[in-house]
Amino acid sequence: MGPTVINGIPAHVLFVHVVVVLVPLTALALVVCAVRPDLARRFGIALPVLAVVTLVSVPLTTHAGEWLEHHVDRDPLVRRHTELGDGLLPWTLGLFALAVALWWMQRRTRTASPADAIAAADGERSGTGGRGALKAVAVVLSLVLGAGAVVQTYRIGDSGAQAAWHDNFSTTRTPETGGR
Repeated sequence: MGPTVINGIPAHVLFVHVVVVLVPLTALALVVCAVRPDLARRFGIALPVLAVVTLVSVPLTTHAGEWLEHHVDRDPLVRRHTELGDGLLPWTLGLFALAVALWWMQRRTRTASPADAIAAADGERSGTGGRGALKAVAVVLSLVLGAGAVVQTYRIGDSGAQAAWHDNFSTTRTPETGGR
């Protein structure tokens, strides 16, 4: 599915940084675009493109992580990290679906007639009408999906750090060996 080793280093260790940056960035962009449709119009196709890159990065990272899991000692912390990692894909799929929906909605609004645009703007200001309700649903969904994706990313990263670093360092400074 993708590379498992890059320049002698397990690819998972490198790919995880992409996920850690893109998931919160996508979640933030999604919330901003849901709250401010004028910014969604400015983002244009960039929001769904960002979301699809985020979505693709997750199975790529998971695949490399599964390869790595079979090349390290069996450990309950590694198993826990792997289980949590499998739970991120549905969140990023939701982010992608909502990003596409927001993009599609802003495109439809842009192609509406001037009279429709004025009526929609009046409906958004007064909180009435279908567009106001759609905006409210988009805001709530973006907050739920964004928070869920970011929290899951944090949980996965924390469990990965625990798996990688438990018993692998000393809390006291090691003696210097000279030669510096």
